[in-house]
Amino acid sequence: MESHVITPGPYRATKLWNEVTKLFRAGMPLKKHRQHFKVYSNCFTATSAVDWLHELLRNNSNFGPEVTRHQTVQLLKKFLKNHVIEDVKGRWGFEDLEDSSQLYRFPSTSPLKPIPVGPQGVRKRSVSLKDREGFFKLRGSKKFDHEIQENISPAVEDSTTDTHSEENSRDITEEDIQDIWKNVTLTHLQKLLGLPSLDDVLNPTQIDSCFIVYNMTKVNKHGVVTLDDKTDDLPHWVLSAMKCLANWPKFDSNQPSYPGFERDVFKTVSDYFYSLPQPLLTFQYYELFVNVLGLLQPALERLAVEALQLCTLLLPPASRRKLQLLLRMMSRMSQNVDMPRLHDVIGTRTLMVQTFSRCVLRCEEEVDLDELLATRLLSFLMDHHQEILQVPVYLRNAVEDHIAYLRSQTRHSGIGSGVAMPTYSFCRQISTQEFEEQKLSVSQAAIADLLESILKDKAMSVKEKKKKLKLFQKEYPDIYFRRFPTTESEVKLFADKPKIKPPLLISIKKTKAFSIRN
Repeated sequence: MESHVITPGPYRATKLWNEVTKLFRAGMPLKKHRQHFKVYSNCFTATSAVDWLHELLRNNSNFGPEVTRHQTVQLLKKFLKNHVIEDVKGRWGFEDLEDSSQLYRFPSTSPLKPIPVGPQGVRKRSVSLKDREGFFKLRGSKKFDHEIQENISPAVEDSTTDTHSEENSRDITEEDIQDIWKNVTLTHLQKLLGLPSLDDVLNPTQIDSCFIVYNMTKVNKHGVVTLDDKTDDLPHWVLSAMKCLANWPKFDSNQPSYPGFERDVFKTVSDYFYSLPQPLLTFQYYELFVNVLGLLQPALERLAVEALQLCTLLLPPASRRKLQLLLRMMSRMSQNVDMPRLHDVIGTRTLMVQTFSRCVLRCEEEVDLDELLATRLLSFLMDHHQEILQVPVYLRNAVEDHIAYLRSQTRHSGIGSGVAMPTYSFCRQISTQEFEEQKLSVSQAAIADLLESILKDKAMSVKEKKKKLKLFQKEYPDIYFRRFPTTESEVKLFADKPKIKPPLLISIKKTKAFSIRN
């Protein structure tokens, strides 16, 4: 039942499907059941499977506590369709599974999904940062909010000397500036995700640098994108309905008011977003956002926020604006105690997430875990939308410093001409082995910080702390051993707990017993 983390990389959704399949097959209790006067061994009821799988998903960091029982039933139907399970008579491939006492079992072989490969049977090797020359890092007084003080420059494919000679011989054009925005954004995003290349999770050639510049510069005082072309904006009637729900019960007095009015308004908004031709995060960036989900761990939450800041800058301005306004409405509605119930059973927050998850994220070709992944991402977006959708100042500073440096190089032909030291300096190219070692050290440091947070948590009971440490030792034995190299060092951690005083009768000096016959 422990949480397994699938690290960012290509085909993460497929890897997650295989991971859930393996956990379900390995952990689901199998029993002997009687049905229609016949006994079946090593099987389980649909209800038992829903109970067990629902608990697994809620406690798994890849999916989280927002997973509902209904979503779990839908996943079991997909398990039946893909022959992860079958009924006790060996039938599968249909989706009539219900939350009932119907019996199911596991087939003799586990149908894990193959990881897609290229046409030659191997993945095409992408040109990564560690293979490129001429990337630079920031050396200045400004610090990034998350204390990562480096930014990588655009890659230089040709000879470094030739490129700089050509760059110094001409002025910086508007096209150059847009390329700088794009490359600084992507290379910093690559570092946050810890990937050797972004080519495996998106197509950089399809990214429009104009969108990044527009989303960074054309915003109102609330940080919401303003559109020059109003035909791409939300229709007036949708915007009016969203304002009505966000500001409930302070709405326009000219609007009608009757029992159930708020439910009709909510349906109007949801119908509009369902009618859009593609989700707000666009089909193009599905794989990218699924990879950001790999950062949604307690110790990496800050990195996840910053990665989503950059990812949402890539969106078309109209999509980013719709996403901003939708998240603002959802957040206000879920926190509004005066908001009437919009559903007879489901709470407002859960209803928000379930209703709009597929309007925000889904794959163009249906993926089996789409709904669960979209729910996980939308919950995080809703909780952190103000920070995620604000303009990242550090990115603007990095781009402006880079442009200033290139212009200073254009004006001056050599370093020895009295020019002040540039803000950016070229760093040496590192080997593949060094790159992998640095990537490993960063991830291990984050995991080590997670261990320390468990140890220092004073609100956690000793029993719960021991349980978490046992799971941590199982998942990361090397890091655990470095923290507790000996048994004594581990025992010492709990040595300060107060000792229980011995019973009073034991400490009292024994006195002569009295006999009832005396």
